[in-house]
Amino acid sequence: MDAYVKLNIENQVGYIEFFHPEHNSLPSNLLTKLVQTIADAGTNDDIKVIVLKSGGNRTFCAGASFKELVNINDEESGKVFFSGFANVINAMRKCPKFIIGRIQGKAVGGGIGIASATDYCMATKYATIKLSELNIGIGPFVVGPAIERKIGLSAMSQIAIDANSFYPAEWAIKKGLYTNVYESTVELDDAVKSFAESLCNYNSEAMKEMKSMFWKGTEGWDNLLIERAKISGRLVLSEFTKETLKRYK
Repeated sequence: MDAYVKLNIENQVGYIEFFHPEHNSLPSNLLTKLVQTIADAGTNDDIKVIVLKSGGNRTFCAGASFKELVNINDEESGKVFFSGFANVINAMRKCPKFIIGRIQGKAVGGGIGIASATDYCMATKYATIKLSELNIGIGPFVVGPAIERKIGLSAMSQIAIDANSFYPAEWAIKKGLYTNVYESTVELDDAVKSFAESLCNYNSEAMKEMKSMFWKGTEGWDNLLIERAKISGRLVLSEFTKETLKRYK
């Protein structure tokens, strides 16, 4: 299947779905489409609540596109590359509607950042997480603020330093990343649909004000996350990272 980002509306719930054949990794063009789709859903009067999901069964999101990563040759290109997830996270936090995360499988790197930027996140028992950036000589600089906000500095530091390990969904629910964990994707989808549609019975203005309250203190993220992208863009040019990436080429 070809990569895509699409929006479907059902019973006032806007379902935003992204897909990429390489484990739902997100190249720059899909990240740009995702930003625009979130913005469009946020201003669509036919939508009261948003669900963010990905296609396939086993991987929610494998993070940034590795094919693009290995071709970065200068700091400016690196900054632009790593700004992709910054733009998605900022679009999610500024969206005036609640975003429910539907995490059916593994979330790696930037995938954890997206899950953390949702307002309410539901998952299956297969939704393990790994913050793998240190493995290639960089770090979770762009997604770090969103992850830290969700699970705390101590837990974020743990998975960032232990970059080789997948942490189970049970760990993620204890730390506050997931609100509920289900045995199967079918059970997850039923629960997400029921919960999202129940929220549509509430006052949209009240939910908008609540979301603004929840995200108070993040107003500087437009600049912060771009500054973090610059750090990653510089580190990806290091000899350590270049040597590491040669194995993947």
